[in-house]
Amino acid sequence: MSEARTTSYSRVSLGIIASSTESNLLGNVHGGDIMKLADSTAGAVAYRHSGGPAVTAAMDEMTFLEPVHVGDIIKTYAQVNWAGTSSMEIGVRVEAQPWGDAADAPLHVASAYFVFVAIDEDGRSRPVPPLQTETDDDVRRQREAEIRRTHRLARKAEIEQGRQG
Repeated sequence: MSEARTTSYSRVSLGIIASSTESNLLGNVHGGDIMKLADSTAGAVAYRHSGGPAVTAAMDEMTFLEPVHVGDIIKTYAQVNWAGTSSMEIGVRVEAQPWGDAADAPLHVASAYFVFVAIDEDGRSRPVPPLQTETDDDVRRQREAEIRRTHRLARKAEIEQGRQG
């Protein structure tokens, strides 16, 4: 097993200016485009933490809090919240700010939790480094990620049990 990596080691931020190509019928940025940006940010974090390719295995949760408007600057902030044997939970925060007014504070518009699995050249899972938390917030994120994982696995087991009759 490789040496633990800190939460700050693989932290990533991406940003775009939303254009009309991302708009929905209401003139806001389409939620799917925000999801794609969040997934891309999480993918960069997963690659950095695991030291190689990683694929999205699940999107555990995505919550949209506010609309995002065409012309807004959209920024994503992501980090590893939890690392297991071959999988990682990546938390993503999405903020938006009108492009023409720096005085407006960025608005928290969405949050998401992605599960990534590190893969080798044959597409099989491979080990990831342990996660070393650095702050009280990191410890909280790790604890909450463990709760989400427990719920995800319990839901999967209950569904499989129900399918067996």
